Amino acid sequence: MSAFYLPISFEFFPPKTQAGQDKLIGVRDQLSPLAPEFFSVTYGAGGSTQDGTLQTLLTLRASGIDSAPHLSCIGASREDLKALLSQYQSLGIRRIVALRGDLPSGMGMGGELRYANELVAFIRETFGDAFTLEVAAYPETHPQARDFETDLNNFVRKCEAGADSAITQYFFNADAYFHFVDRVRAKGVNIPIIPGIMPITNHSRLARFSDACGAEIPRWIRKQLEAYGDDTQSIQAFGTEVITHLCEQLIEGGAPGLHFYTLNQAEPSLAIVRNLAG
Repeated sequence: MSAFYLPISFEFFPPKTQAGQDKLIGVRDQLSPLAPEFFSVTYGAGGSTQDGTLQTLLTLRASGIDSAPHLSCIGASREDLKALLSQYQSLGIRRIVALRGDLPSGMGMGGELRYANELVAFIRETFGDAFTLEVAAYPETHPQARDFETDLNNFVRKCEAGADSAITQYFFNADAYFHFVDRVRAKGVNIPIIPGIMPITNHSRLARFSDACGAEIPRWIRKQLEAYGDDTQSIQAFGTEVITHLCEQLIEGGAPGLHFYTLNQAEPSLAIVRNLAG
């Protein structure tokens, strides 16, 4: 059983070294006793880590936990996507995180499918209900979207194409999540929308990630992190407190689960889950 009642899941990225692979096995073994619903594995820009995604997926699945690859359509043909999905199906993989994805810098849009809703529709048309399909949601708006309403309608299209549930970009303002959920419910979308949770462990890395993906770090959090400087222990303790409180707000507000962006580390997520279970 999980350490607390709410379903949880964890995201990993494919390690680039043998040491990273060995570490991942240890992280997997630390998180598996929490009985997560699934592990997910990211997919590099333009499918650049496709082989690594599969290897990492098999490593994680050896724990007995359902594991799901990210799949992006940008830069890929329908034939390539069908072949990869057929391979996943033959391996017994039953869950896919379906994304538009990004191309490596310097490349055009490429590929036969340009948007995530087209990928979802393609999977449904080709494989029916063989896969549970997760899609991305952006409570604070996708960084490339023209505006909030346009992004909202893009999300609705993914749901109408056949998505089963959604995982959000991480955020630090619970109101942003609840506002997003209210707006899509008003548009007739009723699938579960799982908050994405980013543990705070490193100020500069968090700022870099957040600037790139459009996740707002509230000023009071930024200022406190700046005040700690290079005091890693204080940053991690503060981060655990902040994210635990965020998760408590989300749980109290009716969030259907929590999806942790682990960055291939166990302890930051474990500390939050322990607090929630306490």
